[in-house]
Amino acid sequence: MFLFITAIGILAATAALCAMLAVRPPSKATGRAASMVGVLGAFAGCLTGLCAVASGPWAGYESLRLPLALPIGSCALGMDALSRLFLLPVFGLGLVCAAAGGIALRHEEPERHNLGAHWFFFHMLLIGLALVMTARDAVLFMLAWEIMSLAPFFLIDFNDGDSKVRDASWVYLVAAHLGAVALMAFFTLLWQTTGDTSLDALQGGAVLARTLEQMGQAGPGLLTALFVLALAGFGAKAGLAPLHVWLPEAHPAAPSHVSALLSGAMINAGFYGIIRSVGMLAPAGAAPEWWGWALLILGLATALMGILKATAQSNLKRLLAYSSVENMGLMVMGLGTGLIGQTCGNAWIAVLGFSGALLHMLNHSAFKGLLFLCAGEVLHATGTVRMQYLGGLQKRLPRLGALFAVGAAAIACLPPFNGFTGELVLGLSLLDAPALFGVERQVGLLLALAGLACISGLAAALYAKAYGIVFLGEPRSLQAASVHPLSWRTLWPLALPAAACLAGGLAAPWFFDLAAGAAQSALPMPQVLQQAGLAGLAQAHTSLAAVAKIGGTGLALALVILLVRRCLLKKRAVESMPTWGCGFQGGSARIQYTDAGFSEPTAKIFAPVMGLKTRLQMDDGLFSKGGQLSVTAPDRLRSGLFTPLFTAVETICNACKVIQHGKIHFYILYILATVVGLLVWGLRS
Repeated sequence: MFLFITAIGILAATAALCAMLAVRPPSKATGRAASMVGVLGAFAGCLTGLCAVASGPWAGYESLRLPLALPIGSCALGMDALSRLFLLPVFGLGLVCAAAGGIALRHEEPERHNLGAHWFFFHMLLIGLALVMTARDAVLFMLAWEIMSLAPFFLIDFNDGDSKVRDASWVYLVAAHLGAVALMAFFTLLWQTTGDTSLDALQGGAVLARTLEQMGQAGPGLLTALFVLALAGFGAKAGLAPLHVWLPEAHPAAPSHVSALLSGAMINAGFYGIIRSVGMLAPAGAAPEWWGWALLILGLATALMGILKATAQSNLKRLLAYSSVENMGLMVMGLGTGLIGQTCGNAWIAVLGFSGALLHMLNHSAFKGLLFLCAGEVLHATGTVRMQYLGGLQKRLPRLGALFAVGAAAIACLPPFNGFTGELVLGLSLLDAPALFGVERQVGLLLALAGLACISGLAAALYAKAYGIVFLGEPRSLQAASVHPLSWRTLWPLALPAAACLAGGLAAPWFFDLAAGAAQSALPMPQVLQQAGLAGLAQAHTSLAAVAKIGGTGLALALVILLVRRCLLKKRAVESMPTWGCGFQGGSARIQYTDAGFSEPTAKIFAPVMGLKTRLQMDDGLFSKGGQLSVTAPDRLRSGLFTPLFTAVETICNACKVIQHGKIHFYILYILATVVGLLVWGLRS
């Protein structure tokens, strides 16, 4: 834990330096100094954090109690296999996003943006995330959760001159605090029931089960309330439907290095909390079976909704945001599958469901961080991420196109990249459905397997669209046609997550073992299933090793073919022809597929779920001179449910401003009225 505390200290010291630079008058020198301090501090802190994660025993447990007094609870920290697994994206992506952000913000005008404040909140986000993953006391956990939740509000609001950005940051803030209210109720109820705020004591459900037994009640109602509160509070951060509305608003509004960190690391905190809460509420194998089915159905619905809404988007960053919703749904789906297997006594389904969910979490952090950073470079190069204004970027930005292609292939589950391995393990867990007792269980898991296959196919079509529309064909606008190539000095941070996407596929057995160890640490199997569970993990390890060998061999063969082709063409003249030429030289970008045209076959089947709205404007008259077709996909949950709710919250907050009028004698009157009310209440009781 010494290295971990050192990492937190480095990040905190850097945040303090950035805060001091933030209060200085804006100037180019101050902005450059803030960026340099922020990037170097993040590098040092994240590298130290990665060393802390790798240095200790993965299957062991390290703990530390800081000598800091809290009114309730204690400053207890601990690091087990699950914490280490979730800290990998925090420190790994933190390092990459800091480097990419330092490069992206080097030309920002100090009069428009306070870079000192930006880097201060960036480091506070990293500190909050690291403490959330290691807090072993409920009070400290909630303090860290608030730090982690508040910092993104200021990071999202970086371009606060844009009203859409301000609205997006407001939506995020309200959603974050609605989730925090549910979590406060969860921990308060848990504390009142057990009398303990230590998460170590509550882990495994033994303390809660013993307390309920002493109280002389089975406590199904209490357990249900705790489970629902945890799912609502942590699900809001993870972006589970219908609590996902902040993701498609916040990610397009935030700077791309912030979007990458939010999608690749912060939303993982919600999934982490769901796993921890299940481990606290029920001993091994004692969770009600309906919890697993609830998580499975919720995850499957979230994943289907996310991928279908992503298919309907024309904004590249909004597309990636909905894709994050889809992938979080897959993780929760895997967790639910594991709980079903555990409660039904099927070790294969249990261990592969849990392990597949955690492996997919690692994989998602790598390829989604890469894709958001690539989208940021597209935005910096062209000034837009609207796909109808892009195209032909592969010829002009070949390095960026290659990096985006790696991320797209990984998230589309194509071997030998990492996305294939996570969904393969999830699929293997569902394949043993016929071994369960009861036709309804068998049919339910087989339908979930069909849903997983459908989601994977839609993801492949989605990223064929994203890469094809943005990078292939001819430019659709002057901005896309006039971009200049990007050097490796700009793109080198993106090479790190790209390498992780490839390493996650070629070294899949090793990463699977890490995920399986974390799953066994947080959600241990019942004694009677442990031997069968180890056998299932060994078989899955062997299958992934075969996949990695085949993928590595195929990749090596492809590289050899490319080298041979390059040598054969070295002394030959290679001609290029216009895309879509087909013998007719009058082609233009207007005959290419648009993003709406690419999605039309899917829209014909899933239009109600995708929420597509089509508007066609034609000139009046017999022979129309022109027309305009617009296809949009507004989020009905936001417009129909959350916008009225958020508006009501804003109205109530504005109404409360009447109390703050600056008149001292009224404030004294408030105090006296409060004291009198307390005295009356005390006399009555």
